[in-house]
Amino acid sequence: MTSIFSTRRLLLWVALFFGAVSNPVVLSCVRADEMNAAEITGKPVTYDDHIAGILKRHCLQCHGDSKQEAGLNMASYSGVAGNDDLVVAGRSSASRLFEIIVAEDPLERMPPENDALPKDQVALIKAWIDSGPRENSGSKVAMKREVEFTPTSLANLDEGPPPMPESLPEQQPVETLRPFPVIALAASPRAPLLAIGHYEQIKLVNTETQEPIGLLAFPEGEPHVLQFSRSGRLLMVAGGRPVQNGVVVLFDVETGKRVAVIGDETDAIVSADISPDERQVAIGGSGRVIKIFSTETGELLHALEKHTDWVTALAFSPDGKLLASADRVGNIHLWDANSGGVVRPLAEHKMSVTALAWRSDSQLLASSGEDGLIVWWEVAKGWPIYSQAKAHQPARPAGVYGDIPNGVMDLRFGPLGELVSCGRDKKVRVWTSGGKVNKVHALDTNEGTSNIRVLPLQSVLTFDGATAITGDSAGALHYKAAK
Repeated sequence: MTSIFSTRRLLLWVALFFGAVSNPVVLSCVRADEMNAAEITGKPVTYDDHIAGILKRHCLQCHGDSKQEAGLNMASYSGVAGNDDLVVAGRSSASRLFEIIVAEDPLERMPPENDALPKDQVALIKAWIDSGPRENSGSKVAMKREVEFTPTSLANLDEGPPPMPESLPEQQPVETLRPFPVIALAASPRAPLLAIGHYEQIKLVNTETQEPIGLLAFPEGEPHVLQFSRSGRLLMVAGGRPVQNGVVVLFDVETGKRVAVIGDETDAIVSADISPDERQVAIGGSGRVIKIFSTETGELLHALEKHTDWVTALAFSPDGKLLASADRVGNIHLWDANSGGVVRPLAEHKMSVTALAWRSDSQLLASSGEDGLIVWWEVAKGWPIYSQAKAHQPARPAGVYGDIPNGVMDLRFGPLGELVSCGRDKKVRVWTSGGKVNKVHALDTNEGTSNIRVLPLQSVLTFDGATAITGDSAGALHYKAAK
């Protein structure tokens, strides 16, 4: 049975790779102007293999060893990637090199007095910069780290009006050939604000009007995790490009400004959380190691090694004392969030754990899995206080025998201890604080006769607990009453 993370990645990779082989016209999860052999084959774009030849043909006549107009020598990797004014690692949109080759004005565009570079070469340069410009296939990703962030005092987390976007920078929507699946979704704990992951972007929506507010750029790749800080003033975005780079970015919600860029992974981050005091970020993924970073300095504080498979979920307790982690084979561990020491394991799941969520009093932890199980854990004792063994069991189709996939895809707590979940039965359930079903909503996925099975992937409750919002694999959002 496929794990939730495998499901998310397969939704992207199957469409990208296998779909590309049979029909190059229907690539769904990449921008239309970025289809090139290096990305389709999954090979990293490097200076030696892809970029040096482009620069030699188009740039070195004016910016090489014999001539350096504007003081630029682009004849070597260090002369290009080592020039902070020319290349900002991980951000082509902020890199002068990319800006001048795509300029619309022929007088500003490089190379001068020539046609614009071919689209495939422009796409390679963009991919090279965004993936952390590597010199060769054996090089580490070279990402610049931005840290200019001061956490809010815990005593002041709920002071002032709820943060809402006010003056976001202008962003053009990134167009994909098919809708991008909702693999990341977050609701502000204090305001009617929803964040939705999109390819290289995050969409912000007002949950009361369902109207779009604006966009945040995430050129690092695919957002796999979105999480608002407890104060609601920060949005954590974690993700990257599979087998290329992984990073966490903290955004100021009101201004859309990046206030910190943390981590330097060689694979996309698939699990992450920000501590309630906003001083720590924890990340996990295919490396099986949990890393805890300081948001103030970007320093690695702890590397926690206990899991034997991919780390699929991470969650700090609301009081900041504990960190819960889970993996792809069903293990859950509790850690001391300050020292990094192991507190205890929680053993109940038999398959991949898809989500972890804390109740606001830090006394209960909920977990869900591909085994169809939802567990409410009494953390102090390490025992289940409630459990639902077939929380999202699909109806058995006529003529179908054997096991039916019974996975829970996601769950989140609401403000009053209620819990929302979604699963493979294509339903959303709202559970009472006592572990009983309160609301059940079947999702209209408009599958028609296409034989494409649409699954709910993420569910959240609004800050007032009034609405359950679910995103599915076809990129659609579903708003349902939770009370």
